[in-house]
Amino acid sequence: MRIDKLHTIDSTNSYLKRISKEEDAQEDIVVWALEQTAGRGQMGTTWSAESGKNLTFSVFRKVKHITISEQFYALMAASLAVKDVLSKLLIKNVRVKWPNDILTDNDKICGILIESVIKRGKLDAMILGVGLNVNQTEWKDTPRATSIKSRTGIHFELEEILSMLLKQFHHYVDLLLKGQFETIKNDYEQHLFKKDKPATFIASDGTQFVGIIKGVSETGKLILLQEDEVVNEYDLKEIQLLY
Repeated sequence: MRIDKLHTIDSTNSYLKRISKEEDAQEDIVVWALEQTAGRGQMGTTWSAESGKNLTFSVFRKVKHITISEQFYALMAASLAVKDVLSKLLIKNVRVKWPNDILTDNDKICGILIESVIKRGKLDAMILGVGLNVNQTEWKDTPRATSIKSRTGIHFELEEILSMLLKQFHHYVDLLLKGQFETIKNDYEQHLFKKDKPATFIASDGTQFVGIIKGVSETGKLILLQEDEVVNEYDLKEIQLLY
């Protein structure tokens, strides 16, 4: 696997998207930046991190054996890989806040962004972006943030954590390529934040409502049990899960 280490870049996902297209990349590529000036999250949000203290990287991988309708499984797999590594580092109560945030207790420790590369109407590759808080311990505008160091008191080498993550990503890619979709989905659902508990959501029109998370659909929609035992499915553009 090729690893490009950069000091400063706008966004590792954006950079990797550009160079993979320019080079017509066929091999796996990792772009790791010590600082992002325009890190991106889901739905156009930003990812802010102190330079040199956290892991901000993206992975390019060909995924021709996965269809467009199956691409959410890649996000589930990536979430589980991060969860596994954090658990190995003795981070407690690691959960996935649908669809792509990793929490410990109620605090965010990692964000994941997956972007698809479509060619001739088919899924050709995926770019996986990860922002993991490692050694940062203070945040100005993010009250619900935490890090590995904040939780363990240990200062970690970023390269060591990156190596662990890439190894675990490979494990889940193998499961994807073997078609172990149900195994991945079941594991993901078992670690969903607020699963089987009443949770508050805000709809796209600003209204709030309560529902109970029962799982996710194969395409990544959140399955909610609502009033009068009605079950509905929502995508990311329709609702936001509040803490």
